[in-house]
Amino acid sequence: MWIFHIVFYQPLYNLLLFIYGIIPIRDFGIAVILITIVVKLVLYPFSQQSIKAQRSMLELQPKINSLKDRFKDDKQAQAKALMELYKEHKVNPFSSCLPLLVQLPFLIALYRVFLTGLNNTGVADLYPFIHNPGVISGLSFGILDLAHPSYVLAILAGIAQFLQAKQLQVKQPAVATSGSKDESMMASMNKQMLYLMPVMTAFIGSRLPGGLALYWLVTTLLTYGQQWLMLRKLKPLEKV
Repeated sequence: MWIFHIVFYQPLYNLLLFIYGIIPIRDFGIAVILITIVVKLVLYPFSQQSIKAQRSMLELQPKINSLKDRFKDDKQAQAKALMELYKEHKVNPFSSCLPLLVQLPFLIALYRVFLTGLNNTGVADLYPFIHNPGVISGLSFGILDLAHPSYVLAILAGIAQFLQAKQLQVKQPAVATSGSKDESMMASMNKQMLYLMPVMTAFIGSRLPGGLALYWLVTTLLTYGQQWLMLRKLKPLEKV
C-alpha cells in the first residue's frame, strides 16, 4: 500500500496543488482538466498501443470469422489457428485492455486526491518545494461543486464513452455460413456492450465526486481526439 501511496497518490496530490496554486483563476475544475491532460500524456503510449490493437483486430475480423467457421467443431485447432493469425500479423488481442488496467491505479489515486485536496487533510504529503494553497473550493466554473456527485458530468461522461466506442465500430458483412449464428450472437453482445458501458459509466460517475466524473469526461474526449487523428491516417473502414 505504501508503494501505491508514494508512486501514485503523492505525486498526483502534489501535482494537483501545484497546478491549483499557479493558475491565475483559482478554479478546481480547471486544475482537474489540466491534471487530466498531464495523466493522459503520461499514458499516451499505452493508449496509442490500444487503439492500434483495436484497429488491427477490426481489420482481421473477417479472417477471424473465417477461422472460427472453419474450425467450429475443433476448439483446440481453432485456438491454434487464431494464435498463428495473431502472430503472423503481430497483433496482441489483449493489448487493447492494457490502458484500462494501467489507468485504474490513477483513477483510485485521483479519488483520494480529490477528497484530501478539497478537505485540506493531506498537508503532510506535500513535497517541500510545493506551496500549500490552503483551503480549496470545490465550486468550479461558478456552477459545479466537484466535491459532490454531479449528474450532469456523469451523463456527459457516459455520452463521451459511447461516442468513443462508436468511433471504432465497423459493420461486418453478413455471410451465411454454418457458424453465422455464433457470429450473430457475438455481434449482438458487442452491440449491447456499446450501450451498456456508457450507462455504467454514467451510473458509477453519478455516485462519485464530480471531480472524478470531470476527469473521466475529459480523458475520454482526449482519447476520442487521439483516435480521430490516428484513424484519419489509415484506410477507412465501413462504419456501423
